[in-house]
Amino acid sequence: MTAACYEAPDTIRRMLFTTWALLYSMDPGQRRECEFPMADPGRLDWDFIPKPDRTGIPLWRLSAHQRTLVHSLLAAGLSEQGYTQTLQIMAMENILRERETPIFGVVAGDFRSSDQYFLAFFGRPGFEDTWGWRFLGHHVSLSYTIVEQRWLTATPFNLGAQPATAGVLAPLAPEEDRGFALLGSLTEQQRNRAVIHTVAPADYATRQVPFIGRVEYPDSIDLGIPWYSITEADREALKFSKDEPKGVRGSDLSAEQGDALVDLVATYLRRAPEELARKQLDRVEREGLANLWFCWAGGQERGTPHYYRIQGSHLLIEFDNAIDNGNHIHSVWRDYRNDLGHDLLAEHYERERTTGHHLATRLRSSVADRPR
Repeated sequence: MTAACYEAPDTIRRMLFTTWALLYSMDPGQRRECEFPMADPGRLDWDFIPKPDRTGIPLWRLSAHQRTLVHSLLAAGLSEQGYTQTLQIMAMENILRERETPIFGVVAGDFRSSDQYFLAFFGRPGFEDTWGWRFLGHHVSLSYTIVEQRWLTATPFNLGAQPATAGVLAPLAPEEDRGFALLGSLTEQQRNRAVIHTVAPADYATRQVPFIGRVEYPDSIDLGIPWYSITEADREALKFSKDEPKGVRGSDLSAEQGDALVDLVATYLRRAPEELARKQLDRVEREGLANLWFCWAGGQERGTPHYYRIQGSHLLIEFDNAIDNGNHIHSVWRDYRNDLGHDLLAEHYERERTTGHHLATRLRSSVADRPR
């Protein structure tokens, strides 16, 4: 595991000081709502659908100044591209509320709201410490893990859009447009290898599991949307296998197509702060096109259910736009070994176990360490 590509001390410093300012501004009740131990099992839940049991403090519970601090924290955890996309997705909730009020009545405003996003902190945000924070709500799931104020992970990194386009809002148009452009550039032979199935999955092939297994199958339906379903045969055709990637290999593309594939990957990585995104993209380019695979499923025209997947030696990207005939997008960037900081945390805890940490020893008298 190449830890250097997760080093982002400047971004972490900005996150830390903004987090302090926000926590200092909260009363005890607010802090109880949003502070959790690092080992809390809820830290692993990054599912982005509306839920009645969300943990964390919702935006509507915060003052105007505190909301400004939340947005400063979001800006620290995102590039300008990623921050703009996130704001558009949150604004989509207002459009959904108006569209769904005739169906659900006035209660649509209680769960279709740009204030219904939840902020949570895990562990102790401090100098050289290990902690995390999460911003979660409908179609936005941002999970950050900070290890020893040195390493940062930002996956699973999920953004969705419902509808895909509304007026001038089209937050995930680059991901969709570049996917279609790459598909359209393929020769007949390349396309025959890239298109793995005529049916798109209802949601991600890897679903919302905390850690991706070697083989994962999509669910037959997307939760809460039973009218779009796939068969067991579809699930088999669409399954994810870490060791047996599906589709066309990047090294089998032309130079121009290969550049387009890397550019599509960069569209996802550049949602993150530049300090982190640059190192992650350098890693992709260093490992080369032989380690990237692109596959497509479902319709090959806009306005039809469609899906694509990019699989690398350490990353996975999934884009699904199956519901409502291609008008409901889910998109995610994942890291096999470091979603939610998995390997970085394991190595950190092993170092603490064997050598200790001066965060603890600096608070203990030296007399206690001397032999008697």
